[in-house]
Amino acid sequence: MKYLHTMVRVKDLDESLDFYCNKLGLTEVKRIESEQGRFTLVYLAAGGDLDKARTTISPTIELTYNWDAEEYLGGRNFGHLAFQVDDIYRVCEHLQNSGVTINRPPRDGRMAFLRSPDNISIELLQSGESLPTQEPWLSMPNVGEW
Repeated sequence: MKYLHTMVRVKDLDESLDFYCNKLGLTEVKRIESEQGRFTLVYLAAGGDLDKARTTISPTIELTYNWDAEEYLGGRNFGHLAFQVDDIYRVCEHLQNSGVTINRPPRDGRMAFLRSPDNISIELLQSGESLPTQEPWLSMPNVGEW
């Protein structure tokens, strides 16, 4: 058995690509347009997975955009996506400066949660040991659900 990808349905492909690529830092590795099926599939990979994803399409996130409008409820029911990062404080600061709400700040130097434009929970985990706690993260409260 081999893990391939996680599929997430999105309402606005441009908004989702801005979030996942420009803000979160993933890279588009493949795109499939289906006129007959009326959908677009976009496969994204994290930097550390790019070489493998370009050759095997694994591991990736598949954004599925259905051209006909649909309402997707219950993004939290999906669970969450998780990414390991080299410096959780730097990544959270970058995301916050890009207009992304950090729903569960990395108070412990180890874990943070945020949400995509389609309300999918995303967990960020510090690579290796937790970083020493520091402000402003240490005293920052949770915001909304994560």
